[in-house]
Amino acid sequence: MLRDLPLEDRPRERMIRSGAEALSHAELLAILLRTGTRNESALLLAQRILNRTGSLRSLGDMSVYELTQIRGIGTAKAVQLRASLELGRRMAQTRTSEDPFIRRPQDAADMVMETMRHYKREHFMCLYLNTKNRVLAQETISIGTLDASLVHPREVFRAAMKYGCASIICLHNHPSGDPTPSQEDILITRRLMEAGELIGIEVLDHLVIGDNRYVSLKEQGYM
Repeated sequence: MLRDLPLEDRPRERMIRSGAEALSHAELLAILLRTGTRNESALLLAQRILNRTGSLRSLGDMSVYELTQIRGIGTAKAVQLRASLELGRRMAQTRTSEDPFIRRPQDAADMVMETMRHYKREHFMCLYLNTKNRVLAQETISIGTLDASLVHPREVFRAAMKYGCASIICLHNHPSGDPTPSQEDILITRRLMEAGELIGIEVLDHLVIGDNRYVSLKEQGYM
């Protein structure tokens, strides 16, 4: 058990002494769990959870119910883990949205990557910008397999006119993690560009978000 470890080897004491960055994934998780089971310490329970999920990302994707299916994780521990993971996700979003100016495709990708790369369904989103490329608003237009019936210019530009924006950047995720644009992605982009030209609102780019990767259709020469 953790109480049987030398004081200097316990995760909480190690964190106080050396800082959180010095701890392993299992040690940090053990601190959140606080207690283990009758037969294993919090540290062993944490390691078993990581072995079962395979990665921190998989752990972050688990619901409260899925967490409670792991032996040793009750509702209270599951809720505590989900709350901690959600706080981490929101902190990442806050860091990337403090200065919402778009100077390059990477800026737009950074705004949404931490959220969109975890989605298990395709989400089509737009950033609405003013004349100085400051983000006025961000809206999810559709959820589901990306096709022309789900992403209609009417919905995209209705919001654009509501915010009085000068231009937009479109983004959608590939749940597979591979951001390679499909032929449908390219066709939808061109359709939106044509609609934007008629209305007078420029489509600056369309980013496909993968797992910590993205592809800019503009950079790829499709726009």
